[in-house]
Formats: sequence, structure tokens, C-alpha cells
Amino acid sequence: MNDLRQAAQYTSNGIEEKWYKEWEESGYFAPDGDGEPFVITLPPPNVTGVLHMGHCLSNSIQDVLIRWMRMRGRETLWIPGTDHASIATEQIVSKQLRAEGIDKHELGREKFLDKAWEWKEHTHGVITNQLRRLGCSLDWSREAFTMDQQRSDAVSKAFTDLFERGLIYRDLYLVNWCPHCLTAISDDEVEHKEKESKLWRINYPLVDGSGHITVATTRPETMFGDTAVAVNPDDPERKHLIGKMVKLPLTTREIPIIADYHADPEKGTGFVKITPAHDPNDFEVGRRNDLERVICMDERAVMNDNAGKYSGMDRFACRKAVLADLESEGFYDGDEKNINQVGHHDRCHTIIEPYLSRQWFLKMDELAAPAVSAVQDGTIKLHPERWVGVYDNWMGGIRDWCISRQLWWGHRIPVWYCQECGQEICGSEEPSACSKCNSTDLQQDNDVLDTWFSSWLWTFSPLGWPNGAEDLKKYHPTSVLVTGPDIIFFWVARMIMASYGFMNEEPFREVLFHGIVRDGDGRKMSKSLGNSPDPIELIDKYGSDALRCSLMMLTPTGQDVMFSEDAIEVGRNFCNKVFQATKLVLNYWDQTGIDAPKGDSSSANAQLSVAADGPAALWRETFGVDSPVEFDAENMELEDCWILNRLAETTDQVNENLEKRRLNDALYSAYNFFRHDLCDWYLELIKPRLRDDDLRPAASGVAVLCLAHSYKLLHPFMPFITEELWSWLPSAEGSIMTSSFPVSNGTVYKERANRFDRVKEIVTVIRNLRSELDVPPGLRGSAILRADRAETESLAQDLERIAFLSKLEDVSVVVGGEDPSPAGVGLAGKIDVFLPMEGLVDVEKEKERLTKELGKLEGFISGSRKKLDNENFTSRAPEQVIDREKKQLKDNEDKADAIRQLIASFDS
Repeated sequence: MNDLRQAAQYTSNGIEEKWYKEWEESGYFAPDGDGEPFVITLPPPNVTGVLHMGHCLSNSIQDVLIRWMRMRGRETLWIPGTDHASIATEQIVSKQLRAEGIDKHELGREKFLDKAWEWKEHTHGVITNQLRRLGCSLDWSREAFTMDQQRSDAVSKAFTDLFERGLIYRDLYLVNWCPHCLTAISDDEVEHKEKESKLWRINYPLVDGSGHITVATTRPETMFGDTAVAVNPDDPERKHLIGKMVKLPLTTREIPIIADYHADPEKGTGFVKITPAHDPNDFEVGRRNDLERVICMDERAVMNDNAGKYSGMDRFACRKAVLADLESEGFYDGDEKNINQVGHHDRCHTIIEPYLSRQWFLKMDELAAPAVSAVQDGTIKLHPERWVGVYDNWMGGIRDWCISRQLWWGHRIPVWYCQECGQEICGSEEPSACSKCNSTDLQQDNDVLDTWFSSWLWTFSPLGWPNGAEDLKKYHPTSVLVTGPDIIFFWVARMIMASYGFMNEEPFREVLFHGIVRDGDGRKMSKSLGNSPDPIELIDKYGSDALRCSLMMLTPTGQDVMFSEDAIEVGRNFCNKVFQATKLVLNYWDQTGIDAPKGDSSSANAQLSVAADGPAALWRETFGVDSPVEFDAENMELEDCWILNRLAETTDQVNENLEKRRLNDALYSAYNFFRHDLCDWYLELIKPRLRDDDLRPAASGVAVLCLAHSYKLLHPFMPFITEELWSWLPSAEGSIMTSSFPVSNGTVYKERANRFDRVKEIVTVIRNLRSELDVPPGLRGSAILRADRAETESLAQDLERIAFLSKLEDVSVVVGGEDPSPAGVGLAGKIDVFLPMEGLVDVEKEKERLTKELGKLEGFISGSRKKLDNENFTSRAPEQVIDREKKQLKDNEDKADAIRQLIASFDS
């Protein structure tokens, strides 16, 4: 017998590794099936270390969809891959070299790249192991890397095509510059943080000696790059100064006062210092007015010779020195507190410097147009729909994309410069000679492309573009992209643009945005913050199924997840519940002595349907072989009908929610069926039948069917435990992965199921009464049901079930008559439920207890009423606080009324 079946608690040790190896070696992850393929390309994790909890959530969602579709018979393909992550990887490798006392630039580009590839190989193994441990059913034979040869060819082809179409250009432009990483970054890589600073006022003397003007700035250190002061031409108080010259403080330079509508008379002092090389708005003013661009700091944000005696100072040290000198020389005119949004690099968190640099750009307007239409007309659906507006707003204001980075690790820009004639040559392959002068003295551009320039090709480059035709034709467009909304602009929008730009079709048909996994402080879990637990440690401790189940149950569609390790207890406890229920049922099945024939599960259709032979037909449809149990379909027990009805309803709910991408609701439906319907009600009720030799086969047979279908419904969410337990079932043959996912052709045994729901409602009322009256569990007592004459006959058939489930000696039913007293009273639909207290409750002690409880409630009620009558409270408290107080008052009033009625019943 299986060793695990002897265990007191479920453990995943050895189970997960065994089954993943079996799946992978059996080729189950390769595309196979009929109909339209269902395809996902894995959002490639960065080769910068290990996966975090956000990856676990995203990859679990993708695996749920893939496994569900695979079991539905669709040809499924989930393509794995990793991303080279140019900036992040270069940072890590450079830091490692510095720790060894090695300077990156002294080492040289080629040897540095060798080190980067070594790092990539190491982390790649860690990441792929994590994906396997999580249970991701990826087709590893198709694994891609954004810098492998195939993807590198695709990047070169994309750049060359766009260059030839006139969409890529090189220009001297003000870019977001990271002084730490020494590279330009795109607008989307800038993280704005609110900072408290100051707005400093500086007097600029008029050259003609007639006085001074005052400018206000948050960055006085950039004044050495000033080439003008702007005044709004419609400003009546200041426009007379247009054309005059002012002296630039702390320098010998003179600059003009110019007219430009950028200056706002109502903002600041009305005078705006213009620094075209260090401010994006000033850059545009400079272009309109043909101003000189004076760069006053270098690429490390250190002041250069244009800053005079401040040359060599860090920008912030320079700020302090400049402010001190302005004050000592009489130019300082005071300051005021100022709150502004300061841009930081989202990778290293360094404050960004607007910097004038020659960079490569991609024009976006032409590419954006079809991408906007695809979302607006529903060709591509976004889940949840609220992201459509966010997408449209961003696309409407899209700017050209700065695609060059001053790094070594990445796709080197495929442009060469002739050192003889200056000719610029772009091509997918290195040219042998200059196309203009035939010189062989060619130098490739030193910059690399933005990481996202390879990632935006990700739906079609892993399928062989631009060379492969067969896979592209069969598997593109892909079906769904699963990702977080934090990269809707970085990646999602760009992938849509790329697919229309190169494939003339959508990259995917829907995008499912999941929430962001956050820690207890509400911060996004990430490697950089160090607040994400190692998923492998959690899997080792709790099991992959427990982690996946817990994450999915915590995650309503599109909403953020507040994660803590304690939350995994939900998944672990559920795994153990499934395990214990399976042991219970199979132990009784083994006692039947039935030798069940093995079937072909892969040919079974798992239809839940009403058939003449009832569960026998379901057995055949589930396992692909005739039932070894003789079921009496004409005289099925009430609870058997009910549980099969609930199984059909749950099947419909799971499929419907998965279709609507409400994975959280789908899992809850399957969870509630197993945990509550099957375990709390059905298995509890059939225990007497399981102990009876004659009744055991049919009861355990229906229970086995419920287990089998539960495993199937749960398999996409919890693949390992369901595969293991499936293999224990009689008649089960082959992998659950290749069996059919349950579907239902409608409700079954509905009338009898409704009758059992009435039993449940009555039992629930009795259990609540026992709890309210504080009846000890060992005391059994009796209950009385009062119903219409029409209901008494059917109720009489169920009294034994009600008594067993309520832990009572007996239950009787009456028509009319007086209320028994003293008794607990409840209502189940139209049926009065009485629980006589005699023999169960010491009436006087219970009256004393209830009277004390009533006194406490009346104190709470009095306090709530005073608070709600207090105008100071109702006029100042937030609406939700007032509503909460009103609800608490109503709940306490209802409880007090119930207790008063109960106390009154003691004396009647």
C-alpha cells in the first residue's frame, strides 16, 4: 500500500518532484489536441536572481488556464523564456566585479560580457528550477532567451526594418539620464516620488543698471546652463523688459530676456530661467527661440568647466555652495517651502538628471494607431475592463521612445559608422565595407538597445520570427497575456504595437491583469526591496499546491494581494482536508473487496448527466470503463442525489468563472464543494452506510465519483496532490492531466436535491439553537418541527437524517398546535423549529447567563445611540464610520430582541 496513505497528515515531500518528472518525460507539456490552439508566452523573468511572489501568482494563473484548456481537449502551448534585463544584470555583474576589486572598464567589454553570460547561466538554472517546482506545465523544448541567436536575429531584423521605414532616428535630445547607471532611460522607467524641497528666489541684475529681476527655481545648481530668462508676451507688468539683458549671477555671462508663453505670470515670480540642456520644458523653449544649449554637468552629475569654480562638485554639493555664495554676494532673495514630484530611476532609485545626449529614438505615432483601435474595437480584450481607459489615455499622449542605452550587456545597435567618410550603415549583419567609399574601417555603435526592444517582440519571436513560418502560422496570435498592470505601458502596449507593426495582427486576444502582491505594509513585493520570501523555501515548507491555492484564493480578479506567510495555512489545511477525505473514502472502498477494472481516462468525456443507470453512467464517463458497483438508479438515496446535483452545479460554476477569467471565484466554487458539501455534509451523513456491508458499495462508489471529479476541478489549481490522489482511485488509469475536464449538461436530480437542501436548512437552524443555548455536545435531546400538512409527509421521510446530522435522539413533525415551552425557536423557510430545553439546559442558569448578556448588549446599544445622536460625531466622522456604527447598533438591537424573546419563553 502507498506509504503516503499511512501518513497522519499530507506531506508533499517527494510527491511533487516525482510527478513533474513523469509529466515532463511523458511529453505532456508539448502541444497536442484538437481545435483552435490555446497559446501563452510566459512573460520572461529577468535573469537577475530568483523569482518573487509576484511571479508565483502570475505563473500560477497561467498554469491554471493552460491545464484547464489542455483537459478540455484544446491543443495547448505554453512557451517558456527568460529576459536578459540589460540594466539590472549589468548592475549586478558590475557590483560583483567591484567586490573583487575589478573595474568594469579596465576589464573591457568582451571580458565583461563573458562574466555576464556566466551570471545568466547560473540564474537561468535557478529560475527554471523554480518554475518546475511551482508545477508550471511549460513546453521546455521551445525555451527562448531574449539574447539567444534566434531572438538576436529578430531584434536586428526589427531595428533594420524600422530604420528603413524612417521610424528610427538619431538626435541630440534631452533624455532621462541616470548618473549612477550612466545611461539614458525611457519615461516609463522613471518613478516619481513626492519630495519636500524649497523654491529659491534669485535676483538677476539688469545689465543697463536699472534694477533686477527675480527668478524662482528648485534647482539653483543648473543656473550655469541658463541661456535666457522668459517672460510671457501678454504679461502687462513684465513684457516691457523683453529684449533687455541680465547678468547671470556668479558668472561673467549676460543672457537675454525673451518672450515665450511657457512663462506663466501667475506662477512663481513670472520670470522663468531657461536652461535648455537641463530641463525638458526649457529644451522646447530653446528650440523655439534658437537658444544655445550649455551643459553644466557631466554624465555622473558632476559640475563641469561651464560651472566655473564649482567644477568637480557633485550636483547637490554644488547646490549648497551656490546658495551660500548667492547669499553672501547679495543675489539671494529668500525661499519658500515647495512640494514637487522628483523623478527616480526605478531600478537603482537614483534621482534622474535631464541630460542633453545623442540617442536613438523610435517614432511611435504610426505604430500606436492600430494598437489603439485594437483595444477600442474589442479585438483585444482587457480584464478587468477598467484598464481600457488607462491604456487609451496613455496611448493618446505617447511620445517617441528613446531606445538606446549606454550599456554593454544587451543587443548592440546594428549601425556601423565609416571612419573615413562618416557614412552611417544599418543592417542585420555586419557590413564588410562602407557602402559609400568602400572603406573597411568601420566602427559599430557602442550603445545597446533598451531591454524592452527585445521583449516587445515576445509573442512572435519565440515562434521563430522572422524565419519560422509553420509555428507562426499555427500559434500566432497567441491567446492570452497574463501580467501585472504595472507594465501596461512598458510592455503590453508595446507588444501590441510591435505585433501590428511586423505581423499585421494582434499579438494576443486578451490581457488578464492580476493584482500586485504586496507585503503587510502595502509595498510591492520585489527582489530590489528584499521583502519577498523565497518561493522555494515556502514550497519546501508548505508544498507547491498549498502556495498556489493560497495565492489564488487571496486574489480577486485584478485586485492587489496583501500577502503574509500565515495565508498559506489556508492552502495547506485544504490540501490536508482533501487528503484526509480521500483516505476515509478509500479505506471504506477497500473494505468492499471490489476489484475495479482499470479504464482509459484520456478517452473519457467527464460529462455529468442524468442517465437511466445514474452513477453507473457517470463512472463509465469518468474512468472510461463500466462501473464495478451495481447502483440502484431508481431508488437512490436522497443525499446521493443531492451531492451529484451539487457536483453538476459546481462544475458549471467552475467552467463559467474560468471562461470569464474569474479564477479566484472558480477555485472558491470547487473549494466550497469539497470542503463543505462533500466533507461537512455528504461524508458525514453516509458514515452509517459506509459501516454497513450491504450499503457500503453504493455509498463509497458515489463518494469515489465525487473525489474523482473534485480532483479534476481542482487539478489546474493544485496539480500535484490531485495527480497523486487520482492515481489511488479504483479504475483510474493514466495521468489526470490527460483526462477530460468535467462539464455538465444541466442540473441533475433537482427535485430531490431541493428536498435535501431543506434538510440542511433545518439542521443548520438546530445547530444554531444548540449553540445559542450553550447545549453541551454530548447531550442529544429532541426537536419538533411544525409545518403545513402538505410538507409533513416528505419531512417524515427525512427525520432520521435530520436527527443524525443534528446529533439528536429524535425529531418529530406536527401540524399546528401551541409552541412548546421552554424551547429554543427558529425558522427554516416556512417550518417552525423548536428545540425543547428539558434535559438540555438548566433554565435558571441559562436565564441568568442571558440576562447578563442582554445587559452588555443594552450598554452597547445605549452608547451607539448617544454617539449617533451627537451632532459633533455625525457632522465630522467619515460616512463609512457612521454607516459602521449604524450597522453595529442594528445588529446589537436584533441580538437583544432575540435574547428577550428567549428569556420570555422560559416564563411562559
